This record gives sequence, C-alpha cells and structure tokens, in this order.
Amino acid sequence: MKDTISEEKIDKYLGITKKALDRLRIAAPDRSFGKRLADDFLQMATSYYEDAKHFRESGDLVTAFAAVNYAHGWLDCGARMGLFDVGGDDALFTLFE
Repeated sequence: MKDTISEEKIDKYLGITKKALDRLRIAAPDRSFGKRLADDFLQMATSYYEDAKHFRESGDLVTAFAAVNYAHGWLDCGARMGLFDVGGDDALFTLFE
C-alpha cells in the first residue's frame, strides 16, 4: 500500500542516508565559520539518523521515517550550500545544478 511505511521502506531510506553520511566530506576550511556550520549540520544529520534507527528498532516506523528524512534534509542542505564535498553525487544528494 502507498499509505504504509513498511520495514523494507524504512530500511531502504536508512541505507541511503547511511551511504550519504559515509560519502560526504567537510569542504569548509578548518578555521572558518563554514566549518562550524558544516560540523553543526553534520551533527544534526547524525542525531536525526541515530533517532531514526532507534525508532525503527522500537517499531515506530512512522517516526523513524520522519527522522531519516530530516537527517537527509540536513545533508542535502549542506551539500547545496557547499559545506560538504559530495563528489558531485547527485544520486545521493540534491545538488544545485
């Protein structure tokens, strides 16, 4: 059904976001404000990803789905802003061009 979040669906999206987390590198220079932003974006994404895994394990697939989408949203935003180097990967990330 289209209005159901299955275990397979949440596992798929958790896997995509895990790939994205593993793929990105912080692009901003170490001593820059951009680095502080990149670190914050990455922390937010990682926290939401970990929350999503927790909710998945507890059986709350709806909240897990919401959390994993928030996580990936932080990653996409960081990639579009140039905080993260994602190697031009427009399959895992929503890039500007």
